[in-house]
Amino acid sequence: MTRTMATIGTKWKPIIIYAIGLKTLRFGEVFARVEIISKKVLTQQLKELVEDKIIMRQEFDEVPLRVEYTLTEKGIELLKILNQLTLWNQKYNIPDYPHE
Repeated sequence: MTRTMATIGTKWKPIIIYAIGLKTLRFGEVFARVEIISKKVLTQQLKELVEDKIIMRQEFDEVPLRVEYTLTEKGIELLKILNQLTLWNQKYNIPDYPHE
């Protein structure tokens, strides 16, 4: 469990994985779906998710440079777990931010 939490333990990584879902998205599209994250933090989180082989980053040799992100097979398996957590949250009507 310690390694698992080290891989997805930040508050942003599960949200980013969920935002990408089964689509291929550009950085701006991921940023728009997550909304409340800074570009600097999103860049760092995406980099770490690539290093952990949860998402794949693909660069296209174009001007301007085009970069796309998609879930790897490992990431798709994790998405299934995140979907289960979402269903659990909905079942018990847990608010997004219970302490606010």
